[in-house]
Amino acid sequence: MMETIILADDHPVILNGISQFVASLGYKIISQYTNGIAAFNNVLALLPDYAILDIAMPGMSGLEVLEKIRCRNKTQKVILYTMYQDTALFEKAKSLDVNGFVLKDFALEELKECLEQLRYKKQWFSPRLGDSLSAKEAITDNEKLSTLSPAEQKIISLIALRKTSRQIGEQLFIAEKTVENHRSNIIKKLGLHGGSNALTFWAIEQAK
Repeated sequence: MMETIILADDHPVILNGISQFVASLGYKIISQYTNGIAAFNNVLALLPDYAILDIAMPGMSGLEVLEKIRCRNKTQKVILYTMYQDTALFEKAKSLDVNGFVLKDFALEELKECLEQLRYKKQWFSPRLGDSLSAKEAITDNEKLSTLSPAEQKIISLIALRKTSRQIGEQLFIAEKTVENHRSNIIKKLGLHGGSNALTFWAIEQAK
């Protein structure tokens, strides 16, 4: 019996191309949609073996569709694909127990591998994803670090040694309050969320 698939992408040309390719692999395309709301409703109604969804869609994004599906169906196999090599998107998808994560630049090649692997295992992620995200994060962190003043970079190095604001102030011969002001400015420049704890974690990671 042929395994069934629902596809969703708001670009008709891409949607048709992927549909023809997946059908050529021996899968049955039971329906395809150009918006997330229709995709979500019909995944629940038709229960395909796989739902292959673009992340960026009108109505509901692929991530939103996945999240709503997981509230109702823990076992439905969902594959997301995207042109964005973004850590936050990938981590969010993983937290929602996505089964497959494919990069759009390599969609045909990776979808073939992903579908084959998901017959035997729970998850498959693009092998290109890890290296590209790591490189992107490294570049981003280096760029952020370069925006800090020499004094702020010195404070970051001391924070990485787990020194308190008082200890840093004593070592640099500045007031503890001045160190706290530097910490606040650094957090803003780095775009961190979570206050001093996030800054400490970031500094320690950079020192590795």
